[in-house]
Amino acid sequence: MTFSIVARSTDGESWGVAVASKFLAVGAVVPAAVAGVGAIATQADANVAYKGLALAHLDEGATASVALQRLLEEDDGRDERQVGIVDVEGGAASHTGHACLDWAGSETGDGYAIQGNILAGDFVVAAMQDAFEASDPDEPLARRLLAALAAGDDAGGDRRGRQSAALLVVREGAGYAGGDDVAVDLRVDEHPDPVTELSRLLDLNDLYLTASTPAEQVTVTDELRAEIDEHVHALGFGSLNDWAGTENYEMRVDAAGAWIDQQILERLRDAAREVGR
Repeated sequence: MTFSIVARSTDGESWGVAVASKFLAVGAVVPAAVAGVGAIATQADANVAYKGLALAHLDEGATASVALQRLLEEDDGRDERQVGIVDVEGGAASHTGHACLDWAGSETGDGYAIQGNILAGDFVVAAMQDAFEASDPDEPLARRLLAALAAGDDAGGDRRGRQSAALLVVREGAGYAGGDDVAVDLRVDEHPDPVTELSRLLDLNDLYLTASTPAEQVTVTDELRAEIDEHVHALGFGSLNDWAGTENYEMRVDAAGAWIDQQILERLRDAAREVGR
């Protein structure tokens, strides 16, 4: 009833899971990941205990294959389970029990495991594999995972239809203001086109919850500062930081006023124009 990809980034700094299903809130069941440890997807007749157990095995130094073997040895329901694991080094392992509903199967490669059950056919997993391998290895892992998920969805995905999707990526210090390791944690729990909606949410995640890159930062000259001050005052704010904080753009504006993100500058200009109309 589900298709997923579990992967580590090429630079070895991120781990994540992307998943979609004809199942309510698949993100509450399938994915789990810990930075510097690995990631797992548990599905079909999902054993949610696999998540904590697998990550504990990985944290103790087990490879993905060894962690998977331990899970299956301890589970009488292994024949109905499907699971994919990627370890800290990018080793991958996947299991599809023989009692999983057709079509069910998986593929593993360097740094990834792809698996699915009740799919339109084996070509769904093949499309996901092709998309992931063709994606730019320097792209953020979230984007590569989403590209693979979208390819599987376009190829037919879950043969029962669409309902939910989720994306989880972890990287050390990647969370909001560096407070944790969660780079992306997005869920579409009920939607007629959940993978497309997940893509929209990832764009918003990048805007609101990631810091500006140097390429996105516009130096605030005296002239630009005067323009910015005029705009924020027109919007009823005392400073750029006040406006940015209200709009949740604080990760894309320099607190000392040295730079502003290009996207945020355009949004400020647009907002000021709307007020002036």
